[in-house]
Amino acid sequence: MRLDQIVNALQLSVLTHPIDLSEVEPTGGYASDLLSCVMSGAQRGNLWVTLQSHLNIVAVAALLDLAAIIITEGAQPDVATLEKAEQEGVILLSTPLPTYTVIGRLWELGVRNPETTP
Repeated sequence: MRLDQIVNALQLSVLTHPIDLSEVEPTGGYASDLLSCVMSGAQRGNLWVTLQSHLNIVAVAALLDLAAIIITEGAQPDVATLEKAEQEGVILLSTPLPTYTVIGRLWELGVRNPETTP
């Protein structure tokens, strides 16, 4: 499933516009608010679901080459975070929904991690 389809299905707000979302196909997903867990558990191309919205999320997403970050619970990044995300080509998305709901909806859409899907 392409990222533009996910954005539409979940009614996500696009906070950055580095590339065409229809060209991004997430490889799965990862959810955590601990950067160290994301760094050790997320895989290249994953969607990262978190309520964190500070500058360090951009560095982690860029390091791991993640498809995008979905920021939940209405949290909004500051201007410096948005600017850094644009510079690094990191896609930031937001939603007022809780993390648990977003993960459930991603699962319903078929976003899965191949190595952990039963």
